[in-house]
Amino acid sequence: MVSRINRSAIIYVSYSGNTEEMAAYLKEYIEDCGIEVDLFDVTNRLFSIDLTNYDLVFLGAFTWDYGSVPEEMEDFLSRTNLQVKELAIFGSGDTQFGGEALYCRALNILKERYGSPWEVLKVEQSPRGYQEERVYEWVREVVKDVYKVEKSKDLRTALSE
Repeated sequence: MVSRINRSAIIYVSYSGNTEEMAAYLKEYIEDCGIEVDLFDVTNRLFSIDLTNYDLVFLGAFTWDYGSVPEEMEDFLSRTNLQVKELAIFGSGDTQFGGEALYCRALNILKERYGSPWEVLKVEQSPRGYQEERVYEWVREVVKDVYKVEKSKDLRTALSE
């Protein structure tokens, strides 16, 4: 058990709801590990967030306009100091628009720009179904790396209790 209060921030932009749903899955898992989580939807909201009180920040986006980071996320990032210790990138995409070359390219751009040490979590459209477990496996590894905690049971089991 960790001796201080641990906090994570999940910041995302979502049009279809897929990235928002991923953010909700991440929040559930992280909270189940006893870590405080603040969720910020920056879609259509122009504000900045003081991230100095967070140990870990998750950035979630979709790929827009031939592989670009959505303007709402770019606007948010231009107003926010992202000099945080730990940053993880996640989001959704769709291979039917641009194929593999553009699939989740925005996430790769964010990873390169901010130097996230983790592999980017990329989900084809909705995280439900067979991709849901990938979301949990990914957040499990990030949480374990940063907070040195690992849940003793599967998230689905914990949530159904």
